[in-house]
Amino acid sequence: MDTCFLQSLIVISIVYIVCNLAGGRNAYTKYIRSRRMVVRMLGFVSVFGIASWALFGLGRFQTSDWEHYLIYLVVLWLSLASFRLFVYWLVKRYRQNNRRMYHAVWVGNIKNHVGSFHELAGILFDGYRVCGYFADKPSEGCPSGCSWLGTPDSVIPYLKEHKDVCGLYYNLSPVCESEVLPIAHYCENHFIRFYGVPDIRKFISRRMCLSMKGAVPVLGFNKKPLRTLGNCMVKRAFDIFASLLFLCTLFPFIFAFVALVTWVTMPGPLFFRQKRTGLNGKEFMCLKFRSMKLNTDSDRRQAIKNDPRVTRWGHIMRKYNIDELPQFINVLLGEMSVVGPRPHMLKHTEEYAHSIEWYMVRHQVKPGITGWSQVMGFRGETKERFQIEGRVKGDIWYIEHWSLWLDLLIIYKTITNVFHGEENAY
Repeated sequence: MDTCFLQSLIVISIVYIVCNLAGGRNAYTKYIRSRRMVVRMLGFVSVFGIASWALFGLGRFQTSDWEHYLIYLVVLWLSLASFRLFVYWLVKRYRQNNRRMYHAVWVGNIKNHVGSFHELAGILFDGYRVCGYFADKPSEGCPSGCSWLGTPDSVIPYLKEHKDVCGLYYNLSPVCESEVLPIAHYCENHFIRFYGVPDIRKFISRRMCLSMKGAVPVLGFNKKPLRTLGNCMVKRAFDIFASLLFLCTLFPFIFAFVALVTWVTMPGPLFFRQKRTGLNGKEFMCLKFRSMKLNTDSDRRQAIKNDPRVTRWGHIMRKYNIDELPQFINVLLGEMSVVGPRPHMLKHTEEYAHSIEWYMVRHQVKPGITGWSQVMGFRGETKERFQIEGRVKGDIWYIEHWSLWLDLLIIYKTITNVFHGEENAY
């Protein structure tokens, strides 16, 4: 076997395994949506392709090699996505036809758990279909085919009579041990899976996860991928690579051009430096190309549409995000990341921290030059409450779903938006 081919095969295999392990959440999970599955596979193949190419060596690829390599990556993406979509469709079709579907029941109050109840009743991949519920009285809003089976006192007699029940969801509201323990014991001794549903969604709206601290079970908010050392190292390595690459190649030319136009059109300092809120609420000095006339209220007033403070050249820079490019220096210094929640002015942080639920959660990671909320349309002026709430929800979603290929997807969307010109960039 050719030595070069063998080396390439070993490199590709190692990179493939590393990309799988460093991918944040697994790209193949039984609850994932089909569209998201395809996007994740595209991100995975992109990262895998870039990493493999980098390890092979930048100068070894000839024109014909590039063509074959790109064809290989496209075929790999189509193959992986098609296979997983086929498995997804196969299992879903299998469940929809009621094949190998296990019956489950719900015990407890439904009024405060309508969302949970509908979600559990609608999950097909789990293999359990909620066919009824036990409560003090019938409740409205239940899915079709799910009926009231009686009071909690009649659970065990019902299970004895209906041997086809294989799962039980118990609403763990404040109850007496004498009510829940007999049912739990009966389930364990009769091969029925017992699941406790904590009664916390009425005052905590975010998803939670169960973990073990020694022998103690504890509930916490969704696992955040960037709390692990490995993922932090991957993200920081990418930030250093991307910032150095940009600052050493394109930035000197952009800097010279912007400096010349700024000197001609709006005399004054080239850079605008402003304190922003960063990681864990710490302040840092955020850099931008100055796009406004010199004024005294830039630390208090947000830029608005047709803002008289913004010059004509400043408007062009803002429309195409040129004014944000010096923040790659902040990235290199470790104060920011290429992708993350956008940093806000100190005044806005102080204001929103007391009025917007979970606002400070967005500061659990480094702020970014671009972010998930921005590519989804939440950028620019925040006149209405729903605008800042949507931005915060998007930031939290990003924090809880981070992966390297999600960052690459956001960068791709950002570049696409820049070339089209963004409506809310002013």
